Amino acid sequence: MPKIKLTKNELKKQRDSLDQFSHYLPILQLKKQQLQMRIGQVKALLQQKQSEVDQLQKNIFVWAGVLADVGVDISRWIVPKEILWDIQNIAGIDIPIFREVVFAPLDYDLYVMPLWVDEAIEKLRQLCSLLAQGHILQEQIKVLHKELMVTTQRVNLFEKVKIPECFENIRMIRIYLGDQQASAVGVSKFAKKKIEQAAYEEALA
Repeated sequence: MPKIKLTKNELKKQRDSLDQFSHYLPILQLKKQQLQMRIGQVKALLQQKQSEVDQLQKNIFVWAGVLADVGVDISRWIVPKEILWDIQNIAGIDIPIFREVVFAPLDYDLYVMPLWVDEAIEKLRQLCSLLAQGHILQEQIKVLHKELMVTTQRVNLFEKVKIPECFENIRMIRIYLGDQQASAVGVSKFAKKKIEQAAYEEALA
């Protein structure tokens, strides 16, 4: 702990610092709770998306075999051209929010292509979309975890270091100033007594 000045100005400075730390600590604690809650929600949503992916992959497995047998190449209609997302502010930080996956338009000959290809493409596009959503949810968790770590460090700094330091500094300054005041009062009384005694002796002379 750095050495502090035992003065009234320093006492005011320490009180102001204590007020400031005490004001911001609840805000940081609330932010920490919001981040923890949001991380829990995103993890639950990610788990849900993963379950959907697993189920969809089981359904697609059948289509994969059929497509291989007839030699139909639909890759250009299921590979994403673009993944779009927005930015949302959560607890003071910006996180990516999934919007949609953009695919190439379907331009095959409906008279030539088997009827079930439409459904196969739709299922594979759904899978790509779910995988993209999962990726963005993982990015959200990374950003939120990083901010949670920083916020937790600040909460601990205020709770365990700064606020206790201020209380201790204020206590030390008060004790010192109290001792100084008591000493000054004692000196004043002694001086007054000496003056009164000198005046009394002079009166008797």
